[in-house]
Amino acid sequence: MKTIRNPWLKLREGIYPEDYELINRLQERYIREDKTTLKLELDYKLGVYSGTNCEGIRHINEFMYFDGHELVGYMGICDFGGADTPLEVNGMVHPEYRRQGVFGTLSRLVMAEWKRRTSKRMLFLSDRKSEAGQAFIQGTGAQYHHYEHEMYLRVPRREIHVDSEHIIFRKATNADAREIHRQNSIYFGGNLAEEETSAFTEGMILPEEEEKRGMTIYLAEADQQVIGKVHIQLSPGIGGIYGLGVLPEYRGKGYGRAILLKAIDKLNEANAGDIMLQVAVENANALRLYQSCGFEETSTMDYYELK
Repeated sequence: MKTIRNPWLKLREGIYPEDYELINRLQERYIREDKTTLKLELDYKLGVYSGTNCEGIRHINEFMYFDGHELVGYMGICDFGGADTPLEVNGMVHPEYRRQGVFGTLSRLVMAEWKRRTSKRMLFLSDRKSEAGQAFIQGTGAQYHHYEHEMYLRVPRREIHVDSEHIIFRKATNADAREIHRQNSIYFGGNLAEEETSAFTEGMILPEEEEKRGMTIYLAEADQQVIGKVHIQLSPGIGGIYGLGVLPEYRGKGYGRAILLKAIDKLNEANAGDIMLQVAVENANALRLYQSCGFEETSTMDYYELK
């Protein structure tokens, strides 16, 4: 164990490229030694950063703990947008600098920021195999909320046969924000009351803004009718599939499999290396679909809600 001799903190609203390199290097060391998974969303957050904001910092999302020039601890808040979407918090400490209060310091700063800014719910995340992460979260008093499997595609697309040619992907625009919000509320829970107001847009995910951050949203159509959607993200060496859903009136017709396979094709066309997705285990139908298309579970992430 190394003793911290020159501690200092860096707090920022967004990730700068130099921060990305330091955090990613620490993440690689952490994963290699602990054999556990993190969900830091670094590529997504790097896309959010758009330069210096002359109006000043609105929210602090990045919490970095240094010993001299070395980054020894990190905790980040990730806000995916949307009024009903909770904040997600995940972090790590350098294996050689533990038991010196690094995580405790970072968590207190995160808690203070959460109380200062919004009424959004906040979730702490931890790989189920991480004894340190699980113990820390238990100490915060956070209550278990749900868990998700991270899954990677292990079967080549050509080995999965399904007719998906009759499904059309249309890239969503900001004009589709209400439809994206409506579908998210159906698939993942949320408040549909605002939909009664046609002018309501505050708190909704804006597809064109999401695309600037590396996340492209597609509406799936069949016979000129919207039947579902999917979100696709391409990061260095990896493609991600998120937010996939089929509207209730179109389920049971194979559309979910067709949308998934077209999403895989999109990522293959973009030369994605690995292809991954995350699925809440409570969604048994989705889990079976992904498994039948060649996705295998690689880790389990537990979510705890802080009241």
